[in-house]
Amino acid sequence: VQLQASGGGLVQAGGSLRLSCVASGRTFSRYLMAWFRQAPGTERAFVAAISGGSPYYADSVKGRFTISRDNAKNTVYLQMNTLKPEDTAVYYCARRTSGSNHAYAAARVYDYWGQGTQVTVSS
Repeated sequence: VQLQASGGGLVQAGGSLRLSCVASGRTFSRYLMAWFRQAPGTERAFVAAISGGSPYYADSVKGRFTISRDNAKNTVYLQMNTLKPEDTAVYYCARRTSGSNHAYAAARVYDYWGQGTQVTVSS
């Protein structure tokens, strides 16, 4: 399984970016997909996740970020609006093979990770 993330870049505070993550393999629709981010000197932090039901968000991004998926394209998206300098990080997409949504915010439950895409928000 390979996950290919893209869409990062440099944006001014208040701006928007949309990240994409394309997954290889079949049965994409079965899996919990998530976005995490990691800033220098910090641990990887949960951003958002989506299965077949309601999405989940970290408190820090609620109301600004939207996660969605297109199962026909094996792709998960992260629409990021009203970006802040503290959103600066490398963003990773991840896939959980288990059908459970338990502990969805824990990085340890995800089996596959993309290579990361850099998001930089200038003030």
